Amino acid sequence: MNGALNSQRHERLTFLAFCKLLQLVSSYTIPQYVIDYAPIIWLHSDDPYMPSDILSHVLHTAPRVGFEPITDAMPLRNLENLSLLNRYGRDGTDVYLTAVEDVSVFPDWVLGETPDATGSLRNSTACAVVVVDKKGEDADRQGQLVLDAFYFYFYSWNEGADILQVVPPLNKLFPDSKPGDHYGNHLGDWEHNMIRFENGNPTGIYFSHHAGGEACAWEDEACLSKQGARPVVFSARGSHANYPSEGSHVHDEALIDIADKGRRWDPVKRAYFYHYDQHSETFSAADPGGTDPTDWLAFNGNWGDKQYPDSDPRQETVPYFGLKKYNNGPNGPKFKHLVRQGLMPDVKEKANLMKTLVHWYMGMYGCCLKGINPWVVVVGLLVALAATIGLCVFTLRRVRPRLKAWVLEWKEKKKRRRRKRKTDESKDTAEVELRLLDPDRAEAEDDAEA
Repeated sequence: MNGALNSQRHERLTFLAFCKLLQLVSSYTIPQYVIDYAPIIWLHSDDPYMPSDILSHVLHTAPRVGFEPITDAMPLRNLENLSLLNRYGRDGTDVYLTAVEDVSVFPDWVLGETPDATGSLRNSTACAVVVVDKKGEDADRQGQLVLDAFYFYFYSWNEGADILQVVPPLNKLFPDSKPGDHYGNHLGDWEHNMIRFENGNPTGIYFSHHAGGEACAWEDEACLSKQGARPVVFSARGSHANYPSEGSHVHDEALIDIADKGRRWDPVKRAYFYHYDQHSETFSAADPGGTDPTDWLAFNGNWGDKQYPDSDPRQETVPYFGLKKYNNGPNGPKFKHLVRQGLMPDVKEKANLMKTLVHWYMGMYGCCLKGINPWVVVVGLLVALAATIGLCVFTLRRVRPRLKAWVLEWKEKKKRRRRKRKTDESKDTAEVELRLLDPDRAEAEDDAEA
C-alpha cells in the first residue's frame, strides 16, 4: 500500500517538474501591442463583488464530484496541480471547487479586492491574458498575421439577476418580490474580452455577457469608446457582464444589467500571460510573465459549488419559471471558444422554450398586448391552449368511429382485390397448363370461340 502511494507521489512530482521545465524553456513573448491595446474596465460603483485572486479562490475550496468529497490523498491544491482533479468525475467535468465555508453569508474572500486609485490590484492576480497565434493556414489571402488576444477576468462571486430588474410589463409578474431578490447566483465567475489583431493592428473586440455576447468593429465609434488607444469596457453590477457602454442593458430577452463608470481597473497591470497552441490544445507561459503557472488552465471542472438541491434550505425557486437562486459554478478559460472564425464564438447558445415565449410576448407587446396585464395574457394563453386540446379530443372522439369504419372498409376492399387477382392468376395458369398438355383441344376451343 505504501509502495503504491509513493509511486503515485513520484508520478505527480515528475509531472509537476515537467510542467515547470516547459515554463522555463518557454520562448514565446507576448507582442507589445497586446498590452498597449488591452481593455480598461469600469466596475460598477455599487458592486460589492470585486476582481478576485485566482489562487486564493482555489485555496478556499475543496473539490467534490457533484456533492461527494474527494477523499483520496492529494497534495495541497494550487495553480500548478489543479488538473490532477481531471482524474475524477468524467475527466474532471463533474468536479466542483466547492467552498469550504457557507458562501450564502458572503465571507470576505468572495468579495475580492477593490482596485486602488491607479486601477491596480495590490494583492490579487485576477486577469489571465491568452494569445492565440493564427499565422499559417488561419491567415487570410494577403498573408496577414492574425492574432486573437483573450483577456480573462476572474471574480469569486457572480450575483444573479435582480428579479425586479425586468423590462416592463414583465416586472408585474412578481408583485410579491422585493429588491435584492437575486436568482442565478453562483460561486466563481469568468468573463472576457477578445481583441483580434491583423499585422499588429486591432480590427475588432468581443464582449462576453450572458447569451452570446456582442462585438464591435475597432473603428466603429458609435459602438466602441476608447481611452487613448485602449478600449473601454463597462462591467455590469453583480453579473460582471461586459458591455461597450454604460447604462441599462437588456439580456436574455427581458432581464436588465446596469453598468456605470464606477471604479477603474487596469487588468494587465497584474496578470498571467499565456500562449495557446490550437493544434496541440496546450497552454504555455509567455513573457512578460515567463514562469506563470499553467496547469490550472487544463482543469476541466467547475470553479464553484454545484447547484444546491431543492432540499437545501439555501435554495429557492421562482414560482412558475423555475429559476434557481443558486446555480452551478462555471468552467474555465479553455472552454471559452479560444479558436473561432470571427469575433463571436462559432457555437451559438440554443434558445430554450422560456426565452422563445418571452421573445414572442415582447414582440407582440408593442402592437397588440400593450396595457394588458401579463398574467392576463398568460392565463388567456393557457385557456386557449386548453380549449384547443379539448376541441381536438372532442373532434377525435366524434370522428373516430367513422374513421375506424372507413379503415375497415378500405382493408376489406384491398382483400377483395387481392383475392380477385389471385383468382385471375389461377385461371391464366390453368389455361397455360391445358395448352401444354392437350394442344389439339386448346386449338379446338380457340376455333369454337372464333
